[in-house]
Amino acid sequence: MTPSASSGGSSLPSGFAVFITFPDLLFIFEFVFGGLVWILIASSHVPIPLVQGWVMFTSVFCFTVTTLLLFLYVIGAHGNRTSWITLDAGYHCTASLLYFGASVLEALAAIELQEGFTYKYYHENISAVVFSFVVTLLYMVHAVFSLIRWKSS
Repeated sequence: MTPSASSGGSSLPSGFAVFITFPDLLFIFEFVFGGLVWILIASSHVPIPLVQGWVMFTSVFCFTVTTLLLFLYVIGAHGNRTSWITLDAGYHCTASLLYFGASVLEALAAIELQEGFTYKYYHENISAVVFSFVVTLLYMVHAVFSLIRWKSS
């Protein structure tokens, strides 16, 4: 990568610059809201266990990988290699697709839960659906800007 390309904003930040650059700032929100989805799914009652398993897998997988990437970016493990920009874009595209599928499945499970379950369980699932779609939106925005960064690198 040439010095002019790295100064043009097409490189990944290192250290605490991760917390002030966009779209990398979204890591914090993905971490927090992804953790909320994980907690809500773990505590909720879903009539279809396979749906709960898939949503749980998605939330735990994305939470773990997001935490790992955030840590690696903060310690500067990526250097100035463009392969990390490709990894970042690929991961956020994959995560947004996984979360979109999980959000739709969780919404369908919440609709099924509307009849025959208690008020508390229904609202836990509705909260999980809302936060799941929020995380989906965060990952999609991060993916779009990561793809823009990837294209300009």
